[in-house]
Amino acid sequence: MKQPPLTIPSTIDVRAAEKHCASNGTNIYVINCPEYEVVRLSFVFHAGTITQQHPFTASATANMLAEGSAALSSQQIAERLDYFGSYFDINIDRDYAYITFCSLSKFFEPTADVIEEVILHPTFPAEEVATYSAKRRQQLSIERRKVETIAREKFAHAIFGASHPYGISYSEDMYDSLSREHIVKHYQRCYTAQRCIVVCSGNINNKVLERITSIAEQLPTAEADTDLGIPSFDTTHTIRHQHDGAVQSSVRMGRLLFPRTHEDFIPMQVLSTLLGGYFGSRLMQNLRERNGYTYGAFCAMVNFQHTGYLALATQVGKEVTDDALQEIAYEIERLRTEPIPQEELDLVKNIMAGELMRILDGPFGIADVTTENILCGFDNSHIQTHLQRIRQTTPEQLQALAKKYLQPQDLVTVVVGDFK
Repeated sequence: MKQPPLTIPSTIDVRAAEKHCASNGTNIYVINCPEYEVVRLSFVFHAGTITQQHPFTASATANMLAEGSAALSSQQIAERLDYFGSYFDINIDRDYAYITFCSLSKFFEPTADVIEEVILHPTFPAEEVATYSAKRRQQLSIERRKVETIAREKFAHAIFGASHPYGISYSEDMYDSLSREHIVKHYQRCYTAQRCIVVCSGNINNKVLERITSIAEQLPTAEADTDLGIPSFDTTHTIRHQHDGAVQSSVRMGRLLFPRTHEDFIPMQVLSTLLGGYFGSRLMQNLRERNGYTYGAFCAMVNFQHTGYLALATQVGKEVTDDALQEIAYEIERLRTEPIPQEELDLVKNIMAGELMRILDGPFGIADVTTENILCGFDNSHIQTHLQRIRQTTPEQLQALAKKYLQPQDLVTVVVGDFK
């Protein structure tokens, strides 16, 4: 049987999000997909770690929303969601806290009753705070015995500065001073209408939208934003950290660049994908296939609200650490000095287009991309722009970007391992 031809899309038609506004000013974005009998609802608060006024408060607040409310205990919340086949997920980064609920359409109303309790009426019981802090303290202590965790934290220090809100990390001992009062204060300051957007997808009929709006419009309004300004970055270009007993070295390399709104962000995504963004990338071919230094190497552009950066990560045997660093430098220099073969670039473009199509397969993926677009100031027409920019990238453009942004003296290198 003849295999059908491979078709790579040149356009992506994604439905636009309908914008509604609750009476308190909360913006609600709807991606209505009535063919799916599910409802997914995400509250996105500008309540990430850069907004906290005490260590670990931002993550504790988000993770403890369901640990009891004015009307329901934590067990009742869990049991009711489970009974209706609903679930929720918490994700927090430097900038935002994402609180996402999902239910079958026919069970959305009872699920919404639980959502209202979790979002609007959490009580943060003191005994639960103590239990949470003790558990997280122990988990963090264990994680920090791993070279990859140390390297990740050291890389943030090197890129942004050890005291910068994007780069800072705290001793696990700070969990001992985390109190219910810290969490309540953070919740009252950050979980407000002015700091929230709501993104919902699935079968969003008028009744469902009215219920979502009724929850959103109960979010309290806030006074003027009291967040401190983001300080300047303090970059350190080389960190080599001794970790006794490590059998592997964890390597992080990259540099501070720009946020997703910058005109060079998308072509730099293409460049980073070519370097280390898929299984057949140059770093994988070199470090894994030819030299056997590692099981995997990865490179990507990372977007924050106020900036963005290029990050490369791998773990190698400690005895080949310096050899691996030389090979990474060699592959980066090739991008700067050798034209990229058109065949290789076409493959990368097709992989990126295919990944974009995979992400957008269904209402949940569309909602995730919509959320990212909104937070960056785009609408969903940017998805087509994104694909076009990928398609328009040329070998000459990528080489020029490599010469501009991948100069050796500008790169940050962090290595954590046993160098004895």
